[in-house]
Amino acid sequence: MSDAANRPHVRTQAVWAGEGGVFMGRATQVPVVHSVSFGYDDLDEWKAASLGEVPGHIYGRNTNPTVAVFEEKVRVLEGAEAATSFSTGMAAISDTLFTLLEPGQRVVSVVDTYGGTNRMFSEFLPRVGVEATLCPTADHDAIEAAIDEAPRVLYLESPTNPTCKVLDLARLAARARSKGAIVVVDNTFATPINQHPLELGAHLVLHSATKFLGGHADALGGVVAGDKDLVESIFRRREITGATLHPEAAYLLLRGMKTLALRVERQNANAMTVARWLAARPEVADVFYPGLESHPGHDVAKRQMPGGFGGVLSFQLHGDFDVVKRFLPRLRWAHRAANLGAVETVVAPPATGSHVELTAAERAALGIPETLVRYSCGIEDVNDLIADLAQALEASRRGA
Repeated sequence: MSDAANRPHVRTQAVWAGEGGVFMGRATQVPVVHSVSFGYDDLDEWKAASLGEVPGHIYGRNTNPTVAVFEEKVRVLEGAEAATSFSTGMAAISDTLFTLLEPGQRVVSVVDTYGGTNRMFSEFLPRVGVEATLCPTADHDAIEAAIDEAPRVLYLESPTNPTCKVLDLARLAARARSKGAIVVVDNTFATPINQHPLELGAHLVLHSATKFLGGHADALGGVVAGDKDLVESIFRRREITGATLHPEAAYLLLRGMKTLALRVERQNANAMTVARWLAARPEVADVFYPGLESHPGHDVAKRQMPGGFGGVLSFQLHGDFDVVKRFLPRLRWAHRAANLGAVETVVAPPATGSHVELTAAERAALGIPETLVRYSCGIEDVNDLIADLAQALEASRRGA
């Protein structure tokens, strides 16, 4: 029987991966190790552990037993050779980009990535002599033309935040690999339950673990997984820059990941139902969700997201931003907050959330209208979510 046939289902891996060892005091749950340093009586063993020649922890900025279990769980779920963690998702993104890119090199990406990522491309990387080519997100021919100029890195996000555009990861990764580029994919929206970028040709996959992986909006974190040599080079930078995941946050993320498959499967189903319902509403100008047959990237998403189409959708309201300001406060079963992927539904317009760093004109240039609303489905009963949306839409239409 093949290794693939013997591999546990992702639902089982979410619970058990990384947790098969014997923990301190024979605990069945991963202990939170707060110790900053780890002592050694044998100086040769200490030196070998410091050099990475034997397993062992030295100092909390570098590694930690609790954090190591979280990294191993993500490594297994993504089918990666290695993984390393960070204090936040943006720390994972920025450290990865600054590790892989040097002055005079170039990164190719798309125009409507997450707002913080976009700032990296438009502001911070150019300051150190790195050129960023941002292509129209839906134009695969334009992206491939930019790849043909042999960039150092191809950075992709699919589905995108917040407009839920879909990129053909296998197609673009194959083109990038043929040109010697390193392929990095932000898999935050999809999660390892729905999509596996490494199987589609990426070298590295990253997450804002704050979102779906943790799932409870109570812990910040980021993680990168993929080729061992690349991950180790990113780790070496992270251990010096110090963007370390705290062991308490690692524990909370681990606890959340035990229910990752359950949560995401419910969020997938809720998002599909809500998207279909919104598409029929007169107050809604457009709905953006890869699961809808009308979505331009539906066929690609159906192929590369076998687990489901994700828990996040966005929709555009008729009218102006005043409509959004009337609509959002009427929602009862949703946090109005700059987050997503939680067990509770979370709603935000990009103007105050994902792309608040940009001006209205900059958002418009990225194809993000001011009346766009990002809706991250929680695990509530979907009928309650729809009733809540209905009353809020009707009130906003009346001008209440």
